[in-house]
Amino acid sequence: MTFPELSPLLPVAQAAAPSGGLSQFLPIILLFLGMWFLIIAPQRKRQKAHDKMLSELKKGDEIVTTGGIFGTITRVKDDRFVVEIADDTRIDLAKGFVSSKVEATIVD
Repeated sequence: MTFPELSPLLPVAQAAAPSGGLSQFLPIILLFLGMWFLIIAPQRKRQKAHDKMLSELKKGDEIVTTGGIFGTITRVKDDRFVVEIADDTRIDLAKGFVSSKVEATIVD
């Protein structure tokens, strides 16, 4: 069933003009740049700071592991630290599991 009197009122579908390839990928490029500046770049900055902190650790430094264990470094090996967590209790700890260095605080 068609309505001949309504057909001139309906818009006729027209083929879209071909556009450049760059304009199609521009939203994807902008999304990637946004992800880079909001997520990837800050994470790389934190990773560099953590790597620098690990390379500067030495015997006698107090650390916190990723598991929340506090200890004092007693020996530095190539790929790990020997950490004293209690009197006469030492553990070998891989360097990647050191969360942070405990900074000395002065309490008045």
